Amino acid sequence: MKQSKRSIILKSICIIVLLGWTLFPVYWMLSLSIRVDKELISSLSLIPQSFTIDHFISIFVKNNFAVAVMNSLQITLISLAFSLFFGLACAYILARARFRYKLKGAMLFWVLLVRIIPPIAFALPLYIMMNNLGILNTKIPLILSHILINIPFIIWFMISFFASLPEEIEESAEIDGATEFQLFMRIVLPLVLPGITAVAILSFMTSWNEYLYGVIFVQSPSNFTIPLSLATLNSEQELAQWGSIAAGGIVSLVPIAIFVIFAQNFLIQGLSSGAVKE
Repeated sequence: MKQSKRSIILKSICIIVLLGWTLFPVYWMLSLSIRVDKELISSLSLIPQSFTIDHFISIFVKNNFAVAVMNSLQITLISLAFSLFFGLACAYILARARFRYKLKGAMLFWVLLVRIIPPIAFALPLYIMMNNLGILNTKIPLILSHILINIPFIIWFMISFFASLPEEIEESAEIDGATEFQLFMRIVLPLVLPGITAVAILSFMTSWNEYLYGVIFVQSPSNFTIPLSLATLNSEQELAQWGSIAAGGIVSLVPIAIFVIFAQNFLIQGLSSGAVKE
């Protein structure tokens, strides 16, 4: 009995420490965003001694942060939709090996190679291609580069989910007259909904926070994403606007938090309804 109480207390302490370690940066960023400039340039206390929302107003009025938010949403959602469409289809085909020649090993190798190569390695060839097509300094290069980043990850993440499904379920659906498309959309995808939700969350976060390709392909402020917009706040007049940067960081967390909360509901539904009934 004493050991169980001690283990409960120990687990509670560990959870509190981990939560504090994880949430403190968010708290500190929020505390910086609501302090006045005078307090920011002086010695900072753990608890804010002043309160203001001027930094939030400033990033939207002076820095046109709303445009960056809309650009990030458009680029992230469009790239995520295409990545899931092609990634899920490729993962299902590779998991079931539905092709004549034995190329599965080679194809998986190339998918893995694209995934593990540093993104900067693709920057020069992508830049040349986008320049030749005349689409630099638009949202299209960012969308294409995000698709390039996410598709290999989706394929590798989802192959195990598709491979773990009993083939008898698909065979029964085919006997009942289901086409390949109906089988994939109505039978297979609902059963792997938890995996789709998880990979969608991770891919969304990858695209939302991507900075490298943005700084290479985009120069116009009208096409800036949130990371690019925040970077300009850090270098303007060689003075870091810590209050505005912190406010922008808090604003950038909101869509991710909403997306994760929304996706978690579908994750729970998928876990409860994805069981196979005999």
